[in-house]
Amino acid sequence: MKAVIFDLDDTLFDHTTSATNAIHGWVPELGGTSSDELVAEWFVIEKHRFDRWLNGDTSHQGQRRERLRDFLPLIDHPVPDGDDELDAIFAGYLKHYRASWVAFPDARPALDIARSNGWRIGVLTNGSNTQQNAKLETIGLSALVDVVCTSELLGVSKPDPAAYLRTCQALGAEPDDTIMIGDNLELDVLAPRTAGLTAHHLDRTTGITLLDLLPGRFSA
Repeated sequence: MKAVIFDLDDTLFDHTTSATNAIHGWVPELGGTSSDELVAEWFVIEKHRFDRWLNGDTSHQGQRRERLRDFLPLIDHPVPDGDDELDAIFAGYLKHYRASWVAFPDARPALDIARSNGWRIGVLTNGSNTQQNAKLETIGLSALVDVVCTSELLGVSKPDPAAYLRTCQALGAEPDDTIMIGDNLELDVLAPRTAGLTAHHLDRTTGITLLDLLPGRFSA
C-alpha cells in the first residue's frame, strides 16, 4: 500500500455527536423542546435534502433552507418566506454545530500510523470544500492530511467511480495501491472496491475502531 483515503464525517470527525449536541442547544433557542425523536427527524431530513445538493438539484445553501422548511414545523416554529430569514435561523444551528466539532479518539492515532508507514493520506468527503476543510483544521487533523477531495471540488460525489480515481490521482497512487476506510458501506467500501481500491468498513456499532483496521494488517 502507498496511500490511504479516509472518509470524514462519522469516520474521522464525529458528525453525529456534533449535530446531536447542536440540535439540543439550538431548538430551545427557537422556543421548541428538544428530544431524541426530534434529533432523529433532523438526520432524516438532512440526508434527504443533502442528497438533493449532491445530485445537483439545489445549491448548498438551498439544501440548508429546504431542511428548515421541513424541520421548523416539527417544533411549531413559523417558516419564514424569505431566504435571508431562513439563513439567519440556520446560522443559529451552525453556531452550535461548530462549537461541538470533535474528532473521534482513534482518528489522530490512525493518521499517525498511516504516516509512520510512509503512506500518503487523503480524505474523500461528500461536502462543501470550505466546511470540510474547516472541520479538519478545527479538530487538529489537517496537518496530517496530504489531500482533501470534496464532492464540490471534484465535481462528482461518492459513489461515482471518478471520485475515488481522482482522489488516488491527487495522492499520486494507483487504485490497487490504495486503501479506503469509512463508515458508509455503500459509499466507502463497495463503491471504491468496484473502482479498484481495497476498502474496509468502519462499523462503530460493533465496537470496531480505525486502529482495528490499520495495525493488524498495516502496522509500521
